[in-house]
Amino acid sequence: MDSIGGQEPDMSTSPLEKLELQAMEQRNQLHQTATELKGKISATREKFELTRNAREHFAGMAIAASVLGLVAGYAAAGLFMND
Repeated sequence: MDSIGGQEPDMSTSPLEKLELQAMEQRNQLHQTATELKGKISATREKFELTRNAREHFAGMAIAASVLGLVAGYAAAGLFMND
């Protein structure tokens, strides 16, 4: 090949630029995926937070604890009763 403008053509420039472009696209994709994952993790942590769930479901938990206490009381009293 003839030199263009007095410079030798460099065949490795084009593949190198393609590789750099692919690397940049992969970094952007990984960054985007990591950001989405962080968002999902924080949403899941918030969803399963004990104090938040206790506040939201306080009435149901109080009723369940009362019933459990009542049943345990009757069972304990039944042990000490003579027939």
